[in-house]
Amino acid sequence: MTIDTSPAPLRVLITGATGFVGSALVKTLDNDLRYVSISVVRSKVPSLSHEKHTFCISELSSTTDWREALMGCAVVVHAAARVHVMNEVAADALAEFRKVNVAGTVRLAQQAADAGVRRFVFISSVKVNGECTDGRRPFVADDVPAPVDPYGVSKHEAEESLRRISVETGMEVVIIRPTLVYGPGVKANFRNMMGWLKKGVPLPFGAIHNKRSLVSIDNLVSLITVCLNHPKAAGETFLASDGVDLSTTELLKKTALALGVQSRLLPIPARLLTACAIIAGRRSLSQRLCGSLQVDIQKAQTLLGWSPPVSIDDALNRTAKEFLGRH
Repeated sequence: MTIDTSPAPLRVLITGATGFVGSALVKTLDNDLRYVSISVVRSKVPSLSHEKHTFCISELSSTTDWREALMGCAVVVHAAARVHVMNEVAADALAEFRKVNVAGTVRLAQQAADAGVRRFVFISSVKVNGECTDGRRPFVADDVPAPVDPYGVSKHEAEESLRRISVETGMEVVIIRPTLVYGPGVKANFRNMMGWLKKGVPLPFGAIHNKRSLVSIDNLVSLITVCLNHPKAAGETFLASDGVDLSTTELLKKTALALGVQSRLLPIPARLLTACAIIAGRRSLSQRLCGSLQVDIQKAQTLLGWSPPVSIDDALNRTAKEFLGRH
């Protein structure tokens, strides 16, 4: 008789399992015999194949009961959050972000530690580092945090709370701060950008010489997977990007090429665009389009032996292919 001596699959609880990052991670782990993914969602959807491994919560808050979902789990990947809101309407935006991103995260981490979870991987944001790197070196993971908006502040406060819980309980905490995440199925501004390019809309972004870091969903999931059990990841913070930075102009040209269309970019000076945006009350938009935001991922490469497995060109091709299939 042959005795199976292979280790039991690692049970990984994933919050936000129907979100952009969470769903991609679930798909990856479901195709890897080393893991069993436990999905936590706000509402059950047909795309989640393992109904017995799916738990539905009504809200992410300081009173959420996670105990049943956490049973037997060794690792938690916390990807659920109140995300950055472009047109915030809440009277006290920071208070709303804190309810979910801070109090909700603390509740989950405390119950995870009580349940014997070994490691807690928190998907944070580069906004904890700051909003731009104009005139300075790229952000590194161990920079002094300098969040500006309520979303970034709430993510920073959540990180600090997790570090305290780690010290008090011994549960390992790993923090990952992604830059802008894109890939097949991306929504919001990136999808809108592809729509404009596909329609041939002339865009005034042909003379922007900034540098911005992006991370494809495949590369982000790859880093998260490494952080599930790499011994050197414990207690560390990592920045996530594709390892190659692009200007807004370069990104538009590459995306148009992936879509099979000609980019129609007008060479309007960045200073003029910024001035117009400020006059229109859209200063933050001008920063995203004309400003630089670069990160250095050397820490993840050196400490974990990780490198982004997918090139920007391949990632954009995959993103464009999915977009064209839908439109």
